[in-house]
This record gives sequence, structure tokens and C-alpha cells, in this order.
Amino acid sequence: MANSKQYLIDDLSMQESWRLFKILSEIVDGFETLSDLGPAVSVFGSARVKAGEPLYEKTLDLSRKLTEAGFAVITGGGPGLMEAGNKGAMEAGGKSVGLHIHLPLEQKNNEYLNVRCDFRYFFVRKLMFIKYAMAYIAMPGGYGTLDELSEALVLIQTHRIKGFPIVLMGVDYWSGLLDWFRTRLVADGFCNAKDLDLFLVTDSNEEAVEHIRRHVVL
Repeated sequence: MANSKQYLIDDLSMQESWRLFKILSEIVDGFETLSDLGPAVSVFGSARVKAGEPLYEKTLDLSRKLTEAGFAVITGGGPGLMEAGNKGAMEAGGKSVGLHIHLPLEQKNNEYLNVRCDFRYFFVRKLMFIKYAMAYIAMPGGYGTLDELSEALVLIQTHRIKGFPIVLMGVDYWSGLLDWFRTRLVADGFCNAKDLDLFLVTDSNEEAVEHIRRHVVL
């Protein structure tokens, strides 16, 4: 019985050691692939938006404008608004980056990537989004978009990273969340009012790009 217990402990320890090596390998691969990327903007948004829909076309236009302004475009590399972001960058002749995550659903990468990294660990992928982006743009999206947005906001708020521009695209889409920020987070003392200045909310692609250009030195 004692030998069986020790064998189980040793087996679990070996599994953890291999997991650490896999994590380290993903970090090294990401650093090596993205180290010469240059100025880039991470664009997040729903994987469920179809080509030809207004949000898809808006994201396509936005990524073209970002590319024309001198930025690479980083997305999660999947379908929907990620695809639109990559397609716009590629069609404009820029660097189109996909940080692809292996998932049971929505895991297929799009075809508009000229730089690609593959990940199994979300936290490693999030590290790459933060490390190599000079700005974040959150298009309408679900939990994944909210996760990336919250990560950036808390790191900037707590001064764990240098502040950079964050843009929320879609005044109507984000209005409910922003009202909750004001009436609950700020009103209840869980956030300072100045924390609401960490991001710009707009419907204008031109304003979004200009906001980033004003705050980023190329």
C-alpha cells in the first residue's frame, strides 16, 4: 500500500515536471516568434460573427486602418472578428498575427495569418497579448473578450505594466457594462472614478486609430 502511494506521488510529480517544461516551451516559442514583430495592436472580439455582417466589415476596416498607421494586428487567430482583424491586416500588406489556442470549440485558425503561435495554456497566450501589444481594442465579444479586457485593466490599474491605450468599440454594446462600472464599482468604492479614464469608448474607427497614434511612439 505504501509503495503504491509513493508510486502515485512520483507519477504526479513527473506529470507536473512535464507540464512545467511544456509551459516553458510555449513561452520560449512565443518570445522567439514575436520578438521582431514591431509596434502592434491586439484586437479582440467574438468568434461567432460571420463574414459580411456589419461588425465583421467594421473590424476589417479597422484593421486596415491600423496597418496603414504602421501597426501589426494581433488576434486570437480564430474565426469571426479575429478573422476580420487578420484579413484586414493581410490585405493591407501588414503583419497579421494569430495567437491560436487549442479549444474543443471555435478552435480552427483562420487563413489570414502570416505570423502564428500555437498555445495550450491561456495564461501563456495572455502573456503574449500583453507583452507584444502597444494598445488593445475590444470589439463586441463574449467571455474571452471580457477576460482579455479585464486582464489589461487590472494590470494597468495596479501599475504592474506601463499604461497603454485601450479602446472599446461600440458605444451601445458597452454602455450597460460602463453604467454598472459607474453605479456599482465606483459608487460602492470598489474603483476610483479616474479608473474609468483607462479606456476610450467609441463607434469611430478613425477615432480609435488616432487615439492610439497619439499615445504610442512608433
